[in-house]
Amino acid sequence: MIQRGVGRNSGRRRNRRSGLNADINVTPLVDVMLVLLIVFMVAAPLLSVGVPIELPKTDAKSLPSQTEPITISVDAQGQIFIQDTEITLDEIATRLIAISNNGYDERIYLRGDGQADYEAVMKVMARVNAAGFSNLGLVTDPVSAN
Repeated sequence: MIQRGVGRNSGRRRNRRSGLNADINVTPLVDVMLVLLIVFMVAAPLLSVGVPIELPKTDAKSLPSQTEPITISVDAQGQIFIQDTEITLDEIATRLIAISNNGYDERIYLRGDGQADYEAVMKVMARVNAAGFSNLGLVTDPVSAN
């Protein structure tokens, strides 16, 4: 006499037609994915907390250039200069169009003083982009080896 539940195939479910049932239980997988989703949703805003840093000093290497680029500078007081000429924020687009040799493909370097207002530098970047120039690079000072 063979007892039910004892034997080689006692823990497996049988399908009437083909023998063993090979269904995968996806409930644990869904549970793990939902827990990971919640963890990332909670952790993501914590990763974007601002940290006080000095942006102008980097180890970045300079980009090679065959021609001299147009340089826009923003000093600590928020004054804007193209090359050595002081201009206003409203004059940026017209001056760039007038002095660019390669049209809208002209290479433009933006130099922002470390003490300059971040908003002032971003306004200059926005005006340059709105004027149609997309080849814009930020200039930083190399970190001194002390």
